[in-house]
Amino acid sequence: MHDDFVANLRLLCSYYPSIAEVCRRLSINRAQFSRYLSGRYYPSHAALQRICHFFGVTPEDIALPHHDFRALVQTGQLKSEASPATLPWPNALIQRGSEGMERYIGRYFELYHSMSRPGQLMRTLVCLEAREGGVVYQRTERMQTTPDARPCHNRYVGTAVKLADRLFLVDHETLNGHEITQTILFPSFQSKVTRLTGLKMGVADNSERMPCCVRVVYQRLDEHVSLREALAQCGLITLDDPSLDDALIAATRNDIAGEEHHFRARH
Repeated sequence: MHDDFVANLRLLCSYYPSIAEVCRRLSINRAQFSRYLSGRYYPSHAALQRICHFFGVTPEDIALPHHDFRALVQTGQLKSEASPATLPWPNALIQRGSEGMERYIGRYFELYHSMSRPGQLMRTLVCLEAREGGVVYQRTERMQTTPDARPCHNRYVGTAVKLADRLFLVDHETLNGHEITQTILFPSFQSKVTRLTGLKMGVADNSERMPCCVRVVYQRLDEHVSLREALAQCGLITLDDPSLDDALIAATRNDIAGEEHHFRARH
């Protein structure tokens, strides 16, 4: 049930002299840790956070398919987690922009018209979390060219700030370092954040690399949805997919009304 997690955890442990050394540094019971390595048990949220912090990865990283996780480790992309000091924003702006961001912490499906596959929507997983001095996030794309092909994953990390009643998200692609994207969202004034809308700018993930701007929707995920379940739902989806409702389809439609002179976000 947790084959990828087990394989990823074993890979991380292989960089240390022994399992006993890992357990000692983690201050975790050897017998309990062995149950994680065997796949008999999955760590609690607190234990998972401790394990990920020790190895310098995120819970989203360690839940990736083992083939993709191993590629990230081998290319040195998982040696350390993003921190405010390394993100493309001045620290003072990050700290000021973190005010009021607490209610947006969590996981979201990001949906927008694919920049490289016209006529289909792209669904990615975005995880916002608070760090000392600001809010950072990871965005994971899952691409599968054919039903039989093994899916590949693109991983983006970035910073989220709230400035003058708008949410600004800037991230960069970590595996190849070939893209920076920016997203601007309307905040939510409801008691519970469920859906955010705005605009996203990036480049098409193909040889054309065409700069594109699209309307985007952030759909809040239920806390009980596991990372594995969420990632499995990511990828390209058709407009008649039963998981899409009329309001979401309308919010991601990239049309321009006759009286509009710019490509504008819509509530």
